[in-house]
Amino acid sequence: MSKLVTIYGGSGFVGRYIARRMAKEGWRVRVAVRHPNDALFVKPYGVVGQVEPVACNIRDDASVRAVMRGADAVVNCVGILNRAGRNTFDSVQAEGAARIARIAAEEGVGHLVQLSSIGADAASESEYQQTKAKGEAAVLQAFPTAVILRPSIIFGNEDGFFNRFAAMSRMGPILPVVGADTRFQPVYVDDVAQAAVAGVLGHAAPGIYELGGPDVATFRDLMQQMLAVIQRRRLVLNVPFFVASLMGAAFDLLQALTAGIVKNGMITRDQVRNLKRDNVVSPGARGFAELGIAPTAMGAVLPEYLWRYRPSGQYAAIKNSAKNLRKA
Repeated sequence: MSKLVTIYGGSGFVGRYIARRMAKEGWRVRVAVRHPNDALFVKPYGVVGQVEPVACNIRDDASVRAVMRGADAVVNCVGILNRAGRNTFDSVQAEGAARIARIAAEEGVGHLVQLSSIGADAASESEYQQTKAKGEAAVLQAFPTAVILRPSIIFGNEDGFFNRFAAMSRMGPILPVVGADTRFQPVYVDDVAQAAVAGVLGHAAPGIYELGGPDVATFRDLMQQMLAVIQRRRLVLNVPFFVASLMGAAFDLLQALTAGIVKNGMITRDQVRNLKRDNVVSPGARGFAELGIAPTAMGAVLPEYLWRYRPSGQYAAIKNSAKNLRKA
């Protein structure tokens, strides 16, 4: 019988790529999510019955154990960018990660991969990064041979970064950003998935790996590259941190007063704190090189999915070609 991997958050942005790659490796894949009916799109990643979404709440021991039973490996991709109800940063990214690692050790799982984040630091101002660090520590305490992946900002077809700002660029001549001079090292989602698969297959030594792509750029420069791809001219306007903090506080308060009915999808105070620090691979950190993976450049991928934000969408290339004919 083929081996089994349980992927917590396996229908999310990164998880789905890991699930697809594990199916190609011939493994059975159990995709643990809160709402399995919303994750049915993962089933065609393999042959009939190879990839199955199952219900799980990582805040509950019995639920986590039930979907892990019989697994040869486990991957935890669960994370949040904004707290909502009982899904707080601590309950998901610290306690949830600790629960998965503890139960994996109890169940005799062979390999555990934990998806974290560059900047994870217990002393950080950001609660997001604090809880990422707490989760890492708990994982390594319960499962010392775990592989922990710390990616920089992740890009790809379903990303919430370039897609979000490309959509915003259609609304007017100004594109506001917070932390325009903060540096990032964007990493392609399928490269992160490849690193996770190396951990599952036992091809990666235990410990922490920081994953960044070949390009390091400021937030402003990333937006300029994105605008060039979507063929739009916009003024990239830096929003000062103190202004962004006030905005985040207002949106956070609105979410709290409405008991989460109105969600803060703009910017939170914690995200502002996060944007104050560079998000790049640390000097001397293990990364793609140690995993034998050549990271993909943004320029090779962005045009493949951002074309839909061009003024002429899929017809942009045809229209540009026609303009050249008229000039000739």
